[in-house]
Amino acid sequence: MTATTGELLAAYDSQLRLEAEMVGALSWHRHGPLVRGVLEHGGFVSYRELGVDGDDLDRLIAETVAWYRDETDVASFEWKTRGHDRPADLPERLVAHGFVPDPAETVMMGRADLLARPLDLPAGITLRRAGEGGDLLDDVARASRLQTDVFGRDAGPDARLLAARLAAEPDRTGLWLAEDAAGMVVCAGRLEVVPGTDVAGLWGGATSAAWRGRGIYRAVVAARAQAALALGVVHLHSDCTEMSRPILERSGLVAVTTTTPYLCSLAPPRQPI
Repeated sequence: MTATTGELLAAYDSQLRLEAEMVGALSWHRHGPLVRGVLEHGGFVSYRELGVDGDDLDRLIAETVAWYRDETDVASFEWKTRGHDRPADLPERLVAHGFVPDPAETVMMGRADLLARPLDLPAGITLRRAGEGGDLLDDVARASRLQTDVFGRDAGPDARLLAARLAAEPDRTGLWLAEDAAGMVVCAGRLEVVPGTDVAGLWGGATSAAWRGRGIYRAVVAARAQAALALGVVHLHSDCTEMSRPILERSGLVAVTTTTPYLCSLAPPRQPI
């Protein structure tokens, strides 16, 4: 039986927030309602329920900025917000503390079997899992370059660190890439099973502009969904852009909320004169 939107949102809140978001972090800890982590590419803050507002919320934000600035080596960190969370003025308070919002994304969830339907690829396109039929590090590096080209900035973990994680955890993670006849990566996407849950995330999906609208992204999604089912996954979730949302909706995933990253760049403290 297909879950309702409310049931999927409840599953998202209970299974995919807090500790589940710190899988792969170099270090993390709890601070009040927050989880604060240091990842390969910067800092990351999340929560399930803040339970504070007003001056108390401002104090919590200021403490977190100070902790990353004074106690870590990261140059920036992300505070991940969701559209259904309270208090509603959290975004405004983050901006007042110097945070800058990235574009909002839609959080999608649904049954993995709805997406695990093989699709025909355009002529000349081949699809495979990174490391199978090629060098894993080279595959990851080429997929990372595609994601950077598509999104206009570094879009994920360092290629060497990601390749090492994929090699160490093949039963939880994987990267799929589609290549043209010349061996160029034209589409790629990652799968990560969330430990202790029946959910896997679809991450880093990107398609070269010249190859969009030809079913390649859907085929990469289907390959990941098939792998997820083989690992016992029931549900898939994705924080998706407006480009990928219609594809996932046609496959049966449901929009349950939105998420907006708020980014804080950390300037070194001024030295006393």
